[in-house]
Amino acid sequence: MTATSDLHTLTGAYALDALEDDERRVFERHLAQCESCDQEVRELSATAGRLGLAASLPAPPHLKAQVMRQITEVRQGPPDTPAAVLSRHVRRGHALRWALAVCIAGVAALGGTTLWQHQQADQARQEARATQARSDRIARVLAAPDAKVAAVAVGGGARGSVVVSHDSDKAVFIASGMAAPPKGKVYQLWFADGDHMRPAGLMDPSRPDQSVLMSGAVGDASGMGVTLEPAGGSKQPSTAPVALLSLPA
Repeated sequence: MTATSDLHTLTGAYALDALEDDERRVFERHLAQCESCDQEVRELSATAGRLGLAASLPAPPHLKAQVMRQITEVRQGPPDTPAAVLSRHVRRGHALRWALAVCIAGVAALGGTTLWQHQQADQARQEARATQARSDRIARVLAAPDAKVAAVAVGGGARGSVVVSHDSDKAVFIASGMAAPPKGKVYQLWFADGDHMRPAGLMDPSRPDQSVLMSGAVGDASGMGVTLEPAGGSKQPSTAPVALLSLPA
């Protein structure tokens, strides 16, 4: 029997109809109860046809040199000292004191358990709406009549593809088989605007297969890249790129 933890890794194989019959039945039972896997399967299924037509486009010759040059110009901030952390807490203290008093009064009036359940339910609804909205935006880019695809090998057997719709001025990066980043690191996406690298969002470090709506407009970007950055991302690339490719015209 396949463990539940292993089932989360089968979304790509299921979307590509690559599971054995027994394994498919087990996964479909899991899929009916797992919202995150259901979302991922829908995203991957929507792109499977397009990815088969993806053309591999080399990155512009200047792009890697540009990223490497910017790495030398990035100053990594020093870690916070205990004094700096304490100072921030003191500055926040006055505002938080009033907020805490209001929260305590609310708990006393409504009952701690009831308030907690309400907050949890409200948070779940908000997360579900955000997930659905994100899936819808990705689907619109993938299904756009003018959508074009380019693919690149990321390393370690992983693959990356970018789908661009110039009519909607949006791009989606699709990763398959990405290795988990080192602890405290995250994969960050970039648009290449001439000699400038523009942040375009972060990938989920826990998902080897995913579709990410790149942040911001495509604009005049001619290429894109992926780098490993500190958790939370960077304003400019600080490591050598793990992937670079031209955007389809």
